Amino acid sequence: MVFIKIREGESIEEALRRFKRDCERNGILKEIRRREHHTSPSVLRKIKQKEAERKLRRLKRRRSSR
Repeated sequence: MVFIKIREGESIEEALRRFKRDCERNGILKEIRRREHHTSPSVLRKIKQKEAERKLRRLKRRRSSR
């Protein structure tokens, strides 16, 4: 959970900006989007598989460029 204390002389807009930045840093918005809709286990497996393939391709590119 993210807590923001408003500093002396700080405007609401600045505090809101800090709050949003902390939420983004902690991955809260990403988690909210992920939980917004149900994803079936088969789709989750496909997503993880694609992510693993993408990481492998990236790793291969790094190794070949060295």
